[in-house]
Amino acid sequence: MKKLLLFIFFLLIISPFAYQAGGKEISEMIKDIHWLGHDTFKVMGEKIIYTDPFKIKNKDKADIILITHEHFDHCSPEDVKKIQGPDTVIVTVSDCAKKLSGNIKIVKPGDKITVQGIDIEAVPSYNTNKQFHPKANNWSGYIFTAKGQRIYIAGDTDYIPEMKTFKNIDIALLPVSGTYVMTAEEAVKAALDIKPKLAIPMHYGSIVGNINDANRFAEGLRGKVDVEILSEE
Repeated sequence: MKKLLLFIFFLLIISPFAYQAGGKEISEMIKDIHWLGHDTFKVMGEKIIYTDPFKIKNKDKADIILITHEHFDHCSPEDVKKIQGPDTVIVTVSDCAKKLSGNIKIVKPGDKITVQGIDIEAVPSYNTNKQFHPKANNWSGYIFTAKGQRIYIAGDTDYIPEMKTFKNIDIALLPVSGTYVMTAEEAVKAALDIKPKLAIPMHYGSIVGNINDANRFAEGLRGKVDVEILSEE
């Protein structure tokens, strides 16, 4: 009985510190990731990387812009111009590239390239039970590295079998709103397949979906995968 009481006391003492350590680790992981709404993130690492710039509020200079597909809320030439400088490299798929100008690298799922020292892999991104994002279009999500972290931006996708093949993902940026992409519940299944250290919901609060989708996603992964719901900046 005495040993049991000592064990319980030990757990009570270390648990807060364990929780704080987890919180600190997560805060370190996300401190350079800024959600600007929808699927737009600004990742500040060795380079400044933007994903799917849409409704950009402030002018900036991106080193690399990753664009997943040609829909207006992902491939927006007017928003690209707000963050494009003379040395900016745009990585995107062929049909989106036709709308843009500058230094453009065209990719398709399965391609791996290095841009300004950043390793970037294009991965499949498509619908399985709807026709908004056909697999035949060869639209892409991306896995890229920033400050040693492997970050996966899914693009507009459903829960697809290829997700099981994505290895060593530190941060997964996943759509959760349904309608055009995964529902929150499907995104939970995706996260369990990908096994990231941290998952961040996206694709809500603009075209479709709301904070309830993000909350359902977080609740579905409670105790399984850490989730951080970022505030829109």
